[in-house]
Amino acid sequence: MAQTEGRRWWALAALSLSVLVVALDLFVLSLALPTLSADLHASSSDLQWFVVAYSLVLAAALLPAGMLGDRIGRKKILLVALAVFGVASLACAYSRSAGELIAARAVLGVAAAVILPMALAALPVMFSAEERPRAIAAVGGATFLGYPIGPILGGWLLDHFWWGSVFLINVPVVIIAIVAVATLMPESRGEDASKADVTGMAISSVGLALLTYGLIKAGDDGWGNGAVLATIGAGVVVLAAFAWWERRISRRAAGGSTGGSAGGSAGGAGGAQPLIDLKLFSSAGFTWGTVLSTLVSFALFGLVFAMPQYFLDVRGLDSLGAGIRMLPMIGGLALGLVLGQRLQTPRRRRAGAAASNPTVSPKVLISVGFAIMAVALAVGTRTTLASSTAFAATWFAATGFGLGVALPTALNIALAALAPARSGSGSALITAMRQVGGTIGVAILGTVLATVYQGRLHLTGLPASAVTAIRKSVAGGIATAKASGSNALLDAVRTAYVHGLDVMLWVCAGIAIASAVLAIVFLPGRVAAPPEAADDDTTASAVATSAW
Repeated sequence: MAQTEGRRWWALAALSLSVLVVALDLFVLSLALPTLSADLHASSSDLQWFVVAYSLVLAAALLPAGMLGDRIGRKKILLVALAVFGVASLACAYSRSAGELIAARAVLGVAAAVILPMALAALPVMFSAEERPRAIAAVGGATFLGYPIGPILGGWLLDHFWWGSVFLINVPVVIIAIVAVATLMPESRGEDASKADVTGMAISSVGLALLTYGLIKAGDDGWGNGAVLATIGAGVVVLAAFAWWERRISRRAAGGSTGGSAGGSAGGAGGAQPLIDLKLFSSAGFTWGTVLSTLVSFALFGLVFAMPQYFLDVRGLDSLGAGIRMLPMIGGLALGLVLGQRLQTPRRRRAGAAASNPTVSPKVLISVGFAIMAVALAVGTRTTLASSTAFAATWFAATGFGLGVALPTALNIALAALAPARSGSGSALITAMRQVGGTIGVAILGTVLATVYQGRLHLTGLPASAVTAIRKSVAGGIATAKASGSNALLDAVRTAYVHGLDVMLWVCAGIAIASAVLAIVFLPGRVAAPPEAADDDTTASAVATSAW
């Protein structure tokens, strides 16, 4: 039994490694774009697709990946995805043209779409309610750890090696994760004999791809662009059609399971299993736990997007120096994760007794975490050109601490509502919403920053080409000002960006305050058991247990 206990926690370390490589690849490439442009003769459109191909395919493939894990086996599909991720990383590193790199990045996105939900899906099966907060803190912490580490590691590699090294770092991590998952993680799956919802897979993939691409373009081209609005609108319409289809499939399946032979071929074992279980949204824990974890992604992605530009362009630091200044967030996050999971862990009345309620109510813990984030972000709005590194480190650490307290608790409430047999598809839904939330955050918060930045610039008398470059980005503004030799223009560009950053941080603080209120009003006071316990749920747990 002791060996089994140890193996479960080592398996958790393997899952954490798996999600770490996915998170690294979300941001590690951004610093290499100038080099890629020269070495691969890439156009501006190519550079955009180097980044977009990964996140776009990742969002589109999440829901089908979750169902495949439930049906085929989460361990099997995770091992395949890790192997594909490793091979695709090699293909990225040794790409000889822009087209090859874009294609390899798309394959990386497919593999990542499997890895992220499978890592979460394994937790309700492998760990009890008392252990789950620690497990979620480990996986969630590894995910967010990759965001600041990506630029740090990428910057160091680019300073010492060629651009392909930013992809090669995935390979040894993937190899370790494959060996660990293969030897330590139990197999688990649902035992549902019904047909897969192929139509739902196709509709959801198209809808998520359209919505994600539209949001990405909105960040680049503005919200007034007709093509942007048409793409976002089409994504919303397709996702509404997906919701209608899933409701229809669910009703037919329910009719078949209760109507016997008269239920028709659509229901029961012969009918299609819905891609997502709509009954999950009847659970306040699942609904609001997912919404709140999505709001965390919304606010955090804006922060991770904007602050590196402040350090790199406004402060003039190199990529490694900018990345190191993001480290205090990791320290605060680690401390928040430890404290949060301890306060979530139910107390036991006596040895061998059933667990009692957690030390602190989850809704209170989440609300407090968001409140800490709000205060820290509000302090961050005092950032100026002359702000010290210690000032940034302080509010960064406090933001990370609040995140570490709030996020795993919200995820735990959402995951607690998942029956083991459908944990893959349920985790994929949570991950999809968080991924889209992060994309929305970058698009909206980036627009806020850009609008304020451009509104503070006074560029009369400058050539049209210089005005365009300055208004397009702070990097272009800094480069143009330095080329012109005008210190006044340089100070104006830097000041305008900092003002836009401060306004954006106020918006992030407002999101955190709203989230704290939503947590208090709508979250249940304690983590509930899954809403139903079907036979195949028991089978899923039995499969996982016997695999040890």
